[in-house]
Amino acid sequence: MKRDLIEILACPVCRGSLSLSVAKEDDAEIIDGALECKKCPESYPIVGAIPNLLPPRSRP
Repeated sequence: MKRDLIEILACPVCRGSLSLSVAKEDDAEIIDGALECKKCPESYPIVGAIPNLLPPRSRP
């Protein structure tokens, strides 16, 4: 995931803004981490540079 995407993403549950927690990144993008909502307790994983923004009930 490109770091600047955080500016346009929102929590799919409450539409709150997201904060970024990085576990692994390279020069171009974030490889692993999480997006955490600032309004509700939801968190969305970033795995293999792909953020999973499905609501928690819809995740496999």
